[in-house]
Amino acid sequence: MYEHRLIILLGDGMADYPVDSLGGLTPLEAAKTPNMDYMAKNGLSGLVKTIPNGMKPGSDTANLSIFGYDPEKFYTGRAPLEAINMDITLGPDDAAFRCNIVSIGNNIMEDFSGGHIDTAFTRQVIGEISQGINIEGIEFYPGVSYRNILIWRNYPYKNITGSTPPHDIQGKNIFNYLPQGEGSEVLIKIMEESKKIIRNSLLIKKLRNTYKGDPDSVWLWGGGKKPKIRTLKEIYGLQGHTISAVDLIHGIGKAAGLTPIPVKGATGYIDTNYEGKAEALFKGIKESNFIYLHVESPDESGHQGNLNHKMRSIEDFDKKIVGPVLKEMKKNYKNFTIAVLPDHPTPLQLRTHTSDPVPFCIYKNRRKEADPAYQKVESYSEKAAKSSGLYLAEGHKFIDFILTKI
Repeated sequence: MYEHRLIILLGDGMADYPVDSLGGLTPLEAAKTPNMDYMAKNGLSGLVKTIPNGMKPGSDTANLSIFGYDPEKFYTGRAPLEAINMDITLGPDDAAFRCNIVSIGNNIMEDFSGGHIDTAFTRQVIGEISQGINIEGIEFYPGVSYRNILIWRNYPYKNITGSTPPHDIQGKNIFNYLPQGEGSEVLIKIMEESKKIIRNSLLIKKLRNTYKGDPDSVWLWGGGKKPKIRTLKEIYGLQGHTISAVDLIHGIGKAAGLTPIPVKGATGYIDTNYEGKAEALFKGIKESNFIYLHVESPDESGHQGNLNHKMRSIEDFDKKIVGPVLKEMKKNYKNFTIAVLPDHPTPLQLRTHTSDPVPFCIYKNRRKEADPAYQKVESYSEKAAKSSGLYLAEGHKFIDFILTKI
């Protein structure tokens, strides 16, 4: 049906800085990743800059870039992309905001995920908040775990109210990072009211003993309006699926003309269903020519500053995703390309994203004879990728590079 198939396997936040306890190695260098090492050694490896200069490093801008869209032209905010996946209808004047459930103690952001709150618990919490806050035009929509959406219908201001992502301010006083700009007083009021509702809800008190999570408040950020982009089929002739536990990836995918494949047990954390994601890819690639499979757990581990979890998530990604996918494609398909990369670094020492270029490796079973003469590498890591001499300065041209240059 298709002459060539392209698969992108993305380990969110895998890239990092050297860690003293690892002897100066990064987690990617220290982790056991035989499958990614094989791809780098037998394919191409290099660095790609996914965050344009002057833009804040985030999974929204970085993944938009890797999907093939220049964030400087097409990025309107994180929340509207997630709203698209949740099938929330957005009018031209509506604004969407990410509505994290968080844990705040003594005005300190203690946990951006509310203790990695269970999705079922989230639905109850958001339901209580939705009933308790009655502001015209404000709507709440529960998502996966701590990730939810607030819609402000007929947003009355020219500029979207700005706010700092909660994962960037863990351990810090929240007062320096509250929403600012037009309409900020409304968002701050909602955040304050949510604290009272959560604190006083008898239902939430009861459910704390049943579900995982430590909800305390909501945090509003990532606001924006609906983006307008061409589909990947129109641009590259690609049509297929996204596989992920987070709404952001599926939202970008839907805007790009792709169809999400739901995976039971996909949590966005270290306990996610890796095997289920791989199986979803095997089924999806049979009748399409493009799959974008995303794993969130390395990023979550980086935000937590948890070295053991990050090492484990990288090794699980290699063993349970990259290895099986490589084996399946070699066995059943004659013409394919697999690319592996993170969207951005999430260094353990910083516990937030950075704009550093990220390492990629590309394995293609039918490469052109006139490949560029880049330095061969023996493994997949930040240092090895840099040593290759291959550098892509514009992340949104990554797919074009794969399809036309190798």
